[in-house]
Amino acid sequence: MKIASIFKALFGYFCILADKLHEVVDLNVRDKKHRAIVVIVGLLMLSAILISIFQFPVFRNDEIQVSTLQQILERDTLVALTDHNSINYFSYRGRLMGYQYDMLSIFANRLGVELRVVVNNDIEEGIKKLESGEVDVLALNLTVTMDRAKRVIFTKPYGTTRQVLVQRKPEGWEKMGRSEMERLQLRDPRNLAGKEVYVQEGTSFENRLQNLSEEIGDTIFVRSLHGYTSEQLITLVSQGEIPYMVTDEDVALLNQTYYYNIDVATAISFNQNLSWAVARGSDSLANELNLWFDTFINSSLHGVLYNKYFRSHKASSRIKSDFMSVNLGRLSRYDEFIKDYSKIPNWDWRLLASLIYQESRFEPNLESWAGAFGLMQLMPETALTFGISKNSSPEQQIRAGARLIKYLDDYFRETVPDSAERIKFVMASYNVGQGHVLDARRLAEKYGKDPKRWENNVDSFLLRKAIPDFYLDPVVRNGYCRGEEPFLYVREILERFEHYKNLVGN
Repeated sequence: MKIASIFKALFGYFCILADKLHEVVDLNVRDKKHRAIVVIVGLLMLSAILISIFQFPVFRNDEIQVSTLQQILERDTLVALTDHNSINYFSYRGRLMGYQYDMLSIFANRLGVELRVVVNNDIEEGIKKLESGEVDVLALNLTVTMDRAKRVIFTKPYGTTRQVLVQRKPEGWEKMGRSEMERLQLRDPRNLAGKEVYVQEGTSFENRLQNLSEEIGDTIFVRSLHGYTSEQLITLVSQGEIPYMVTDEDVALLNQTYYYNIDVATAISFNQNLSWAVARGSDSLANELNLWFDTFINSSLHGVLYNKYFRSHKASSRIKSDFMSVNLGRLSRYDEFIKDYSKIPNWDWRLLASLIYQESRFEPNLESWAGAFGLMQLMPETALTFGISKNSSPEQQIRAGARLIKYLDDYFRETVPDSAERIKFVMASYNVGQGHVLDARRLAEKYGKDPKRWENNVDSFLLRKAIPDFYLDPVVRNGYCRGEEPFLYVREILERFEHYKNLVGN
């Protein structure tokens, strides 16, 4: 219908243009003035045609199909954008954590869909991805502003914050009395006149400082830094690299538990609402989020999450840890071994790390009720085959596990030629044994599914191996299997792998 409308409009404009030119030509004029009229009329009509064409949605970039709640349910995935920092989304000793991440997980579970997280610490870029339909929701500490409200739909607030100035305490503050230290700190925002203040690019902090500059009738030199998070700027203040920065009070207070030499007591704004955002046109998603926030925000679960990330003394210890992904980009103390031995099966090291976390949470002395032990949770007879025992070092455990993965990969190489698919068969076999996976492949082939594909093919028959009609089928050679465990095992490792790719480099 859109194409037909375009051609109809084009035809109409060309008819009008032809009539006008005919009228002018009929005048039989030859002077320059009338020739100019012909040219001008032609250009005007051509401009009208082009403007009309690009007003049609099929040609316009801003007519993007944004995600509705129904589309999210149909695709079975919620795509959310958040930022990678020590509060919202991070890994700590390999465990996925974060205030925004946990809330997103709870909401995705409510919808009964998978969660896919996109990381971007640039708020403006995040809004553009929302507008283009690349993501469904922005789960950031977004302050609600009028400018942003013109571009997005804000959800109901999940909290409030105010903007504070972060500055260094004076030299020798440890020995000062409170009144003396207060006298040396900047407490009146009017005294920021003539000073440099740094902010994360694309945040509302920049606008607030510009407004404050207008309010005090003097210049505040606002330095908006691209590529820096608020936490990185706080670090620079603590180290004396920059004099001042502005951020949300919750973030400042949390970082003050680690950087003892910073002061965060000077507020430069009133309390502001914090919300998530969805694209304009995503009203059904916004309504569902608002229904959820109505009950969740005042629940004990939200209180637990807030305390966990903003008030608990453990939050400070996480920030200090080398195993916080925002610090050194490490997942565990065994990362170097994992990187080295992931080359044996030719896996991404973060995929191997995800499998190890699934098996042992990186605990080398862990032993299961069935006798599996170590980082790779090998059974004693399997461990013996690959030359290790319970007394073997973590490095030896990882090497043995990598060799087992290589063996399984070679086993399936000819029958599952696609390497991405083969990884799933290998992981399931690592968990439950290749015999049960082979049974599921035979069942899949018998019932018209693809034995070379995992999702919605072989995995569904592995699940059915807990049902007598299937585990007693003549093609099954290994009997009953509680297939839910390997089914979830593969899914959880791959999901965690995607998060690890977000959070640590390769």
